[in-house]
Amino acid sequence: MTTLSVQTLAGRRCRVLLWTVGILLLFQACTKRVCPVTEDAAPPAAPRPSSCPAPRPGSVAVAEKPLTRSSDCRTVTHEVAPLETLWRLSRMYDIPVESICSANGIKPSDPLHVGQKLVIPNTRSFRHVIALYPNRRWTHIVVHHTATDIGKALLIDRTHHDRGFWHGLGYHFLIDNGTLGKGDGQIEVAPRWIKQQTGAHCKAGNMNEKAIGIALVGNFNEDLPTPRQLDSLAYLLDLLTRYYRIPSNRIVGHREVPGANTDCPGSRFPWHSVRQVLTAR
Repeated sequence: MTTLSVQTLAGRRCRVLLWTVGILLLFQACTKRVCPVTEDAAPPAAPRPSSCPAPRPGSVAVAEKPLTRSSDCRTVTHEVAPLETLWRLSRMYDIPVESICSANGIKPSDPLHVGQKLVIPNTRSFRHVIALYPNRRWTHIVVHHTATDIGKALLIDRTHHDRGFWHGLGYHFLIDNGTLGKGDGQIEVAPRWIKQQTGAHCKAGNMNEKAIGIALVGNFNEDLPTPRQLDSLAYLLDLLTRYYRIPSNRIVGHREVPGANTDCPGSRFPWHSVRQVLTAR
C-alpha cells in the first residue's frame, strides 16, 4: 500500500469517527429527560380579561384604564402630588420616563418633590394607574365627599397635615372633579395606599384600621358628583372589591357607619345609581 493510500484511509477513518461521535452527542441531547414545570416555576398567568388583574401571591398587580384620549399629541404641565414617581407619571401619560427626563433636564434617579412642576411632552392620553397590594387588612370600603367645591390631593394633604394628621391625606384615594388643574374623574392615589397604611377618615366602627377610604371632591349636600366622577368611582369599587373580595354590603357611606356623627358623603349622593352600576358589572 502506498503512502498516499495510507493517508487517505486514515483521513476517512477520522471523518467516520467524528461523524459517529457527533451523532451520539446529538442523540444524547435529544433523549435527555425534560424536568416537568412545577407550579412555582411556571410563568405568571396573563391577567383575566376583566377590570381586575389576577392577583399573584406576594406580588403587586397594577391596573390601568384610560380616562381621556386624544388624536393629537399635546404638551401639559403636571404638578407632582405626594409620593408620585417618574414611573407613575410615565404610566399615567403613556410616555417613556426618558422623555419626561429630557423635557425637564432631570435624570431617572432624581427624586421628585411635592408641588414640583414637570413638563409632560407629546402625550395623547391620561390613564388611571392603580396598584393592588396583597393585604388581608382591607375588608370594607367607606365613601366620602370633601364637602368642598374644589380640591386635589396636594391641597387636601396640606389641610390634613394642618389638622394634625401625621401622615397627611387621610383617604386612600381621591376622585377629582376637574378643578385646580386636575382631570374630571381623575383618581389620585394617596401615600397611605402606596404605603398600605391605615386611614384617617373614619374612627367609628374601627374603620380606619380595616376600610379603604375613597373621597370624591365636592359637596354633595348641595350638588351631585359629575358623571365622570361616578364612572371612576364605579371602576375603582369594582377593582377593589374583586381583588380584595369585599362584598357589596361592606361598601358604605361615612354616615352609614354605626357611631359616625356625620352626613358624609352628603344627602344628594346617588347611592342608588352607584349600586346599580356595580350590580351590572
